Amino acid sequence: MARRIDVTGAGGVRLAAWEFGDPPKGIPAQSSGGRRRPAEPERTSGVLLLHGLMGRASHWASTARWLSERHRAVALDQRGHGQSEKPPQAAFTREAYVEDAEAALEQLGLAPAVLIGHAMGALTAWQLAAKRPDLVRGLVVCDMRASALGAASQREWADWFTSWPLPFATLADVRKWFGEDDPWVERPNPSRGEFYAEAMQESPDGWRPVFEPEQMLKSRETWVYDAHWEELTQVQCPALVVRGLDGELGRAEAQEMVRVLPRGAYAEVADAGHLVHYDQPEGWRTAIEPFLDAVLSPDAL
Repeated sequence: MARRIDVTGAGGVRLAAWEFGDPPKGIPAQSSGGRRRPAEPERTSGVLLLHGLMGRASHWASTARWLSERHRAVALDQRGHGQSEKPPQAAFTREAYVEDAEAALEQLGLAPAVLIGHAMGALTAWQLAAKRPDLVRGLVVCDMRASALGAASQREWADWFTSWPLPFATLADVRKWFGEDDPWVERPNPSRGEFYAEAMQESPDGWRPVFEPEQMLKSRETWVYDAHWEELTQVQCPALVVRGLDGELGRAEAQEMVRVLPRGAYAEVADAGHLVHYDQPEGWRTAIEPFLDAVLSPDAL
């Protein structure tokens, strides 16, 4: 059963945080209207999971469940995503995303926590680790580049959004298009279809994304034109850079990120693309669990 916890982010934006497994013993649950509210937990190891652009907290459900066997794992629906607010006039800047994650750590009582981020969520995680080292004890960066992607990349994404055959009549159509028919798919990828099916919601005329594409483009334009190497140099905690062998983060750049990080380590997952934790969930767990065990061991707390 998923338990929702309400968080107030930057500018008062209401965010939904989720626990997908039973929290470790000793953490009291306070409920209000069927939703959990932040409590004052006993000392425990905390993990905050941050999805990528167009993602949602439920994309982390499998990871959060095995993490919750030993740690308090919470996944955040970031602003504009999932069941968090999507105000038309809200800020979708890097600063806003980082402040939201900062607020979540503090309001949930997770800090100092390990941040696990995928793509955009990984960038948010390392920017927060650089800004507030007191809140972050470890960092997992999954398939996010530190180099600038440029204007051409932003134009490609804008064109890609307009190519979606919305609305989809069924979730099966969603899975087929994103898993097979999307021009960006080089070969059939069922896990990609499942990933995007999770990001859809039913509307009167069919299935549409749970997010607003315009807000996604607005979020993306705040990072694609700049490189983010300097923030990596400021991350003081242990950090693991993970890439899928067929992902968007190349091996040379990933290894340079590890070199730049003061306490960096490297892992890669075979037969995985950008959506590492969806493509190869067991390989993903094998890649990150030893790092988490070391950073979150009782001796390290």
